[in-house]
Amino acid sequence: MSNLEFDGDGFLIHPETWTKEVADEIAKADGIENLTEQHWAVIKVIRQSYEEKGMAPMVRVICKETGLKLKDIYELFPLGPARGACRVAGLPKPDGCV
Repeated sequence: MSNLEFDGDGFLIHPETWTKEVADEIAKADGIENLTEQHWAVIKVIRQSYEEKGMAPMVRVICKETGLKLKDIYELFPLGPARGACRVAGLPKPDGCV
């Protein structure tokens, strides 16, 4: 990951440099040992929204698209949907994310 640029909060500065391997590395840095099918379902929804609309989806959209409850998403991504899932999905830091 040495050729990738991250901001001070660990978000990719250039989302187009994201790959599944990058996702694995970010996840490991966040304490997620293995990305499961459920992780990838959440990541896919986030990536798709970002590629189509230029922004991360609302959490309720992630829940609706994946069939997961909010608590499930927090179990998958302990840092939460914005800070955890969006980072692993390679998005820049979402607006309003602290």
